Order: sequence, then C-alpha cells, then structure tokens
Amino acid sequence: MNPKQNHTQLLIIGGGPGGYPAAFRAADLGLQVTIVDTAPNPGGVCLYQGCIPSKALLHAARLISESREAKKIGIDFGEPKIDLDQLRRWKESIVTKLTNGLGQLCKQRKIDFIQGKATFLASRTVTIKRPDGSHQTISFDNAIIATGSRVNSLPALPDSPRILDSTSALKLIDIPKTMLLIGGGYIGLELGTAYARLGSTVDVIEILPQILTGADRDLVQIAEKKMKTIFGSISVEIKITKAEETNTGMKVTLEDKNGKSSSKEYEKVFVAIGRRPNSDNLGLENTKVKITKQGFIEVDAHRRTSDPFLYAVGDVTGSPMLAHKASHEAFVAAESIAGRKSIFEPKAIPSVVFTDPELAWCGLTETQAKAEDRNIKVAKFPWVASGRALTLGQTDGMTKLIVEPDTEKILGVGIVGPGAGELIAEGVLAIEMGATAKDLKTCIHPHPTLSETLMESAESFFGLATHIYRPKK
Repeated sequence: MNPKQNHTQLLIIGGGPGGYPAAFRAADLGLQVTIVDTAPNPGGVCLYQGCIPSKALLHAARLISESREAKKIGIDFGEPKIDLDQLRRWKESIVTKLTNGLGQLCKQRKIDFIQGKATFLASRTVTIKRPDGSHQTISFDNAIIATGSRVNSLPALPDSPRILDSTSALKLIDIPKTMLLIGGGYIGLELGTAYARLGSTVDVIEILPQILTGADRDLVQIAEKKMKTIFGSISVEIKITKAEETNTGMKVTLEDKNGKSSSKEYEKVFVAIGRRPNSDNLGLENTKVKITKQGFIEVDAHRRTSDPFLYAVGDVTGSPMLAHKASHEAFVAAESIAGRKSIFEPKAIPSVVFTDPELAWCGLTETQAKAEDRNIKVAKFPWVASGRALTLGQTDGMTKLIVEPDTEKILGVGIVGPGAGELIAEGVLAIEMGATAKDLKTCIHPHPTLSETLMESAESFFGLATHIYRPKK
C-alpha cells in the first residue's frame, strides 16, 4: 500500500513543553502546523511522566509532613492514613485533565495532531509510523525537533521490577519499606522525598562530592540538613558496584571513595542518574543536522540547526534540561520561522528543586563566579530573622544575592526554603531588567511575607538590613 502523501508548512516532532508551545505560537502567527507525537495528546514527558505527576505526589507528601509538624503548635490530626489507589487516581486525573486540555487547544487552533513516530527521509520529508502499524509520509517547509530526553540507566543492574527509574517510580505501584536512591540530583531527591513521606525508608547515594551539584554549597547545606531528617541516610562519593535480586529484595554492594565495600538489601532500587537526548533513531543522518558527541543537536541563537529547514528546541539541544527553558526556545523557533525577529539570549534561567525545603537559583551562582575568577559581593538574609518564616515554622531558609561590586547590579539569586520556586521569579525579573541592589532594596514588599527576604538581602548588601545586625566595615 502506498503511503499517504501530505504537506504542512511547519512540522513539529514532539508534543512536550518544547513542541506544543512552538505549535501554538506558530499557529497564532498564522502558520499551518502539524504535531507528531507518540502519545494520544500533547504534554510530553513533563505532563505524562515528569513535572506534573511528581509535583502532585510532592504535594501529597507535604500534606503528610504538615500534619505531623502541626503537633508542635498544638494541633494533632493523628497519623495520616494513605489510600494509595485514590492517591494514584488523583494524580492520574490531573495528568488526564491537562493533556486533554492541550488536545482541545490543538483543535481550537486548527493544528493537525498525529499520533505516531516520525523519521526523517530527507531534510523536508518524514515518514510517520502510526500505532496501528500504518505509515504516512509528510513533506514540510520547516520542522522543529522537540523530541526531549529519556532517563539514563545503569547497564550493570539486572532487569527487574525492583529496579525503578523516574517513569516507573511515578506509577506508584506500591510503597516499599526500604529503597535505595542512586543519584543525588533533583529528580531523584524530589521523588525520593515523596516516597519517604509516604512511608519508605530511603537511603541516598551520590557518586559526586555533594548532592545537587550545580547549586551553591551554602544553599545545599541548609536543604541537606532537613533532608537528613527525611531520608534514612545521605552518602556522597559512593557508587554501586553490584546488585543481585533475592527472594525479598535487591542486594546491592556499594564502594566508597577509599575502596571500602559494604552490602545491604533493599526492597526497591530507584535509579536517577540523569537524562540523555532523544536524537537517535530519528533519521537525522538523512539531513544536514549536526550532533555533538553527547548526542545533543547543535543550534544557533534562533534555534536553527545546521540544516536550514530544521530547528530544534528543548532537552535534545542540551542543558539545562528544563521545561520552561524548552518553552521559551520554542517561542523563538516558531517566531523565527514565521519571519519575526526573535533570539534566545536569556540572562537568567531559573532552576528549582521541589524538595523539602525547596531550593532555587538563577543567573550567576557563587560557585560559577569562583570558577571564572569573577569579582562579586554576596549578600545574604537568613530566614530565622523573617517573621513570616517564624509563623510558618520554617526558619531553615536563606536568600542570597550575587552582586557586581562596581555597578551594584544583581547577577544572581539563590533561595532555599518553602516557596523558593515561587520567589525565584522576582530574581529572574531583577536580572533580566538589569536591576541593582538599590532597586530591590527600595521596592516596597508586602509584610509579612517571604518575599521580604529578597528586599532584606538587598538591604544587607548596604549593611542596612532591618532585621539582622551587620555593622559596616
């Protein structure tokens, strides 16, 4: 049977937070758009197996934590009873509502959505394999590759249902009594927190010298202090060398930096050691697209690849692998294809770790400044001096600013504490607008709020913070 021939102005491969925003923006700008994705609706890993379901579980975990912490202020709800089936249904209902909603938005914008897998036959042609096995060929004027990334695995581990990755962990099949979390990055720590709050004893191992590599150590230390009360243990500079399944679990052998080995059995092992780009099996060898040794697609500031008809956005183009970064790249690609002047050159991309407490940063970090031998001044405000933090019973927090001494411009912001992910947006705005410490200091912030910690951090830069005493040198 001859494949059906078709043509579209813009073909988008991948319906995640890079793909569907590109499609929506392009359609709004008047282009004829077709999306191809393996799922029945747009959403990608973020909505189906990542950002959204994980935050739903973290919300449930936080409710459990708050119910227990309430005893400190004289309110006792009793020990929480967990209906795992209902929790799972609630989580899935959120995913279904959001993905169905995106499907409706596709129809409203007259975007053609095709469920299937696309493979390039040439720079302006793909073949699409549908779920029923049939094929369709589509030609196009331009295409955006937004195929995202997938989890890394450890080949040495056995193929067993006792070995989880971020996708299988989110299915919440059960709550194991014991779990080993391999990887101290944000994905593992977030889901590990959820499992720990739901009743698992979770031990964390990280091969690098600290968890949450990339974040400033002073911020991580505050978060880690709380995490040590949540997890069974947190061990760094340690690796897994062997794992074998037993009748009751998974027996693992660990080795520390000194070569000392130890063994322990866990009911489940959760592997969270990063992600890799989905640039393979796309037929890119039939195009002029260039790929790095790590598998990332090379793009310019307009998100154009080395093939003039093809653009790429999101995880498949490199770090940071963040949904909001992918979406903004998507806007640039769509606008560029539509003939608009658009370029991707952010000064600050926020990173958020939704653990307990949350940790967030944007712009220049203190660690990065030291590595680049840049002259900076750091201003900090401890949350123990925040009235709002005290009323929340959450004083283990800190807000810090990275300031350029000569111009007093804010170059970076770091926050650790509840709601850090919401508060960091002000830091992003300050950096993008070229705000100075004085600008932030003189902006009136509502009282009592955690947002005041940004203002008081700026005040401390001048030695004038109201709620902490730092004499001028």
